[in-house]
Amino acid sequence: MYRSHTCGSLRIEDKGKHVTLAGWVQRTRKMGGMTFVDLRDRYGITQLVFDEQKSGELFEQANKTGREYVIQVEGLVEERYSKNPNMPTGDIEIIVDKYNLLNPSLTPPFTIEENTDGGDDLRMKYRYLDIRRENVRKNLELRHKFCIAVRNFLDSKGFLEIETPILIGSTPEGARDFIVPSRMNPGQFYALPQSPQTLKQLLMVAGIDRYFQIAKCFRDEDLRADRQPEFTQIDCEMSFVTQEDILQIFEEMTKYLFKEVRGVDLGEAPFPRMPWQEAMEKYGSDKPDTRFGMEFKELTTLLKGTGNFSIFDDAAYIGGIVAPGCAGYSRKQLDELTNFVKMPQIGAKGLVWVKVADDGSIKSSVDKYYTPEQIHQVCETAGAANGDLILILCGPDAMRCRKQLCELRLEMGNRLGLRDKNKFSLLWVVDFPMFEWSDEEGRLMAMHHPFTSPRPQDIPLLATQPEKVLADAYDMVCNGIEVGGGSIRIHDAELQAQIFKVLGFTPEKAQAQFGFLMNAFKYGAPPHGGLAYGLDRWVSIFAGLDSIRDCIAFPKNNSGRDVMLDAPSEVAEAQLEELKIALVKDAE
Repeated sequence: MYRSHTCGSLRIEDKGKHVTLAGWVQRTRKMGGMTFVDLRDRYGITQLVFDEQKSGELFEQANKTGREYVIQVEGLVEERYSKNPNMPTGDIEIIVDKYNLLNPSLTPPFTIEENTDGGDDLRMKYRYLDIRRENVRKNLELRHKFCIAVRNFLDSKGFLEIETPILIGSTPEGARDFIVPSRMNPGQFYALPQSPQTLKQLLMVAGIDRYFQIAKCFRDEDLRADRQPEFTQIDCEMSFVTQEDILQIFEEMTKYLFKEVRGVDLGEAPFPRMPWQEAMEKYGSDKPDTRFGMEFKELTTLLKGTGNFSIFDDAAYIGGIVAPGCAGYSRKQLDELTNFVKMPQIGAKGLVWVKVADDGSIKSSVDKYYTPEQIHQVCETAGAANGDLILILCGPDAMRCRKQLCELRLEMGNRLGLRDKNKFSLLWVVDFPMFEWSDEEGRLMAMHHPFTSPRPQDIPLLATQPEKVLADAYDMVCNGIEVGGGSIRIHDAELQAQIFKVLGFTPEKAQAQFGFLMNAFKYGAPPHGGLAYGLDRWVSIFAGLDSIRDCIAFPKNNSGRDVMLDAPSEVAEAQLEELKIALVKDAE
């Protein structure tokens, strides 16, 4: 037996017990004839005491013990003279009478502590060491508890957990696929699933009316803090349901998860529902952060067309936000905000401001172009009170300008401390456009995926005005993060064929890529719909993280590389020959 107890389990009630512990050496402290060793495992830390007077041999062994050595000790549990109230085991210590070195360790490249001295790249290279840190390990424990709670809830509602294949056919609609060559079928390729979308729909045809899966998904796309090339989603599908049925059950599930895993009671009230168009007009985002206000105020009709300020006169959209209590911002602070919106990733040309002082006097950066009455009207329209600051952006493209204003709003929310990670604001965004135009493809693309059903009342518009069709789709948003989304699916082969036609598919192409699904629909497909939660995103929100990487055991970096395994990597020429694959090198 390597251990009788873990390093986090002993308490003052265990005083007098003779115990065996095993773990890693967190740190060693030498104080005269005494050496103290903090022994760590997954469960906590226990202080070990080596007394030179009681055993010089043990004392020497302890002094040769380095950080991250794996050791086993036996000893007596005693009450600590100098207690540590910050440690669960801080009332006791082990007086060691037997020491066994299980494995020495090289000096780790960074400290295995919460506030480590290792940078992101170094920690990712030695991720197996990084996971020893308590804060990283706790994120993985939280993820485990979240998954258990998901399974418990869905099982209680009659859902069956069913695994679907990882090697499937390529479905180029959406993000780029990762493709996998087939040795037994030269020149042909599998794809890794972007989601189990078509497979779960086939399960509905098969009569599995409530399905779920904690599924690995793969997308070959550019990365951000909330994206990885491989990620995990909680994939769910239901038959004989309407949108209302789905929203209700997954609201219930969300409230259950918050209470069981995070200890937060979201109450009985239903989540607000916001049409996509309203979200874009008020927040410039289809995933608005509603923990705070600062809704957009459109000022186009007030400020455009005066003939005095060409920048506004030439704009298609002029909008502003009111930053409460910020009228005292200095020139330096306003310049910082101007430089912020000018950053390439945001792309605004500049920033206009209006200050409403505490005494009600008004000053703006465009005073010379507008009368005091016009500026006062702007303040009234924006709803600015004494002490507030109005920040205004404009541009030739209304949608792009709203997105720029969204970034400014979020930046002000950060600066004013309005984006509290312990406050949760959830809503549904509904009534998405069915299609969006792709300049790259030169055609309409499905905003979600081509299996999303249009709203029934919009189906007649498919033939004449497809750009006006709204989808029977919905996204769940928490604190400005899309944590889940889904739709009512098409279950009729003729409607599916009509959607493919709008997307530019010939009947032959549609049959070649999706014939298996369309043919299945001819055998009595039930009405069905579903939703997929982003597991990584949910756990990162519950853990208060800014990135999903620290709640994934072995994540990729921002270049999609696993720096620990050094993947992706080249393969041997013999493997390529066996797969009948030839590499084309870029021209010098």
